[in-house]
Amino acid sequence: MLLYLSCAKTMTGKTRKQVPFKSEPHFLEEARGHALELARLPAEELGRLLRVNPKLAAENYWRYQDFLSPEPSGLPALLAYTGIVFKHLRPDDFTDEDFRYAQSHLLVASFLYGLLRPLDVVRCYRLEGNVRLSVHEDRTMFDYWKPLLTDYFIAAIQAQGNVLLNIASGEMRDLVDWQRVSAAVQVVTPEFLVSKNGKPSTVVVYAKMCRGEMARFVLKNRIEQPEALRQFCWEGFAYDERLSKPGHPVFLLP
Repeated sequence: MLLYLSCAKTMTGKTRKQVPFKSEPHFLEEARGHALELARLPAEELGRLLRVNPKLAAENYWRYQDFLSPEPSGLPALLAYTGIVFKHLRPDDFTDEDFRYAQSHLLVASFLYGLLRPLDVVRCYRLEGNVRLSVHEDRTMFDYWKPLLTDYFIAAIQAQGNVLLNIASGEMRDLVDWQRVSAAVQVVTPEFLVSKNGKPSTVVVYAKMCRGEMARFVLKNRIEQPEALRQFCWEGFAYDERLSKPGHPVFLLP
């Protein structure tokens, strides 16, 4: 089973955690091309493009200025992202064996890098899927990546039992041809719901936490079969057979 996660907007360039080895992103040259284009923009224009405040615009302006520096820099993706999902995945206590397993059983979607394995070294950046770059004839990042990533994505899933555990945010489906993916492999998309006044609903922050916890559960326990996901429980979230459907397990907090 292959896990599919979204990247995070927040990142760090420092860690004390050691990993068994580091790898190079499969689409590194494409990422460098994007960074070069973004590095040419003044901070104000970059801020408008990314829809961020002046402080974040300045931070990311300098990130892109440094992106192509020959100086060694960057962290393995699993340690570089610091959003809620990755905080709950908690890779800081992964063993070398955990990292090696994750390397072949997890892909992280990235608007800059395309698809990343956990130990692929990345530099800090910020980019959104709706950004249009002139170097891509003003296509969105979604439209740019889709023809490049789909075959690679399907092949990676097929290499891990032909089952995709999709715990990425909904927009990340548009990074690949989801119709082709769904036709080629078995897709399992969990949903994490909270009961409010007797009605199940999504609370985004809890959903993000659960995605990280489920990724940790699968990687730490070497889960290979979708049926075993029913064992997942965290902070009151547990499998709800009544609400679940084939390919769509629901985990409910009563």
